Amino acid sequence: MPNVVIFVGPSLELKAARQILPDAVCLPPVKRGDAAAAAEGTDIMVIIDGVFFQDRAVGHREILGVIKSGVKVFGSSSMGALRASELDTLGMTGIGKIYHQYKSGEIIADDEVGLVYDQETGMALSEPMVNMRASFSKAESTGILTKEEETALLKSCKAIYYPDRTYRRVIKEAAISDETRGSLLSWLKDNAVDQKRLDAILCLETVRSLL
Repeated sequence: MPNVVIFVGPSLELKAARQILPDAVCLPPVKRGDAAAAAEGTDIMVIIDGVFFQDRAVGHREILGVIKSGVKVFGSSSMGALRASELDTLGMTGIGKIYHQYKSGEIIADDEVGLVYDQETGMALSEPMVNMRASFSKAESTGILTKEEETALLKSCKAIYYPDRTYRRVIKEAAISDETRGSLLSWLKDNAVDQKRLDAILCLETVRSLL
């Protein structure tokens, strides 16, 4: 059985990751130096989560060095999606909607996937913009929002510093009616889209199918 290492944090709970790949080694969100240190003896490396602003982010050269050493590297959801969109022509494999959004240029900023989380529990304390994009798009397609309201919500989201982004604050500060605010908050309780989690699951299931 190939040796698999997964860098995962707030995008997907460890229990879910281990249910998909029970024999994999799960490590915290990757930072500079971690990928190189974990490469020895590894056949497949999956980068889902990584640090952006709290520490030095994993660099392109480091990941390329891991690839050149013979490790198959996958990226998805967060830091993995961003780096895969930059390195897929050099051997890194990107998986999921967020990877494709970065690759197509639909999104470009690091803060699209940025959030703050409790480092002990891994629980997210803010909401990444990519999840809000997916949720507001779904709300528009189901008639909860108009296209103009969706645009206003995304504008509000972008104006808020990433650690402070929550659905409640974004909706409160958006140029939409009080009626829409109430109906959207109610709808989100059961219909919010966690795109980062969905992409992480898809990535791990894809790796499992290759083993």
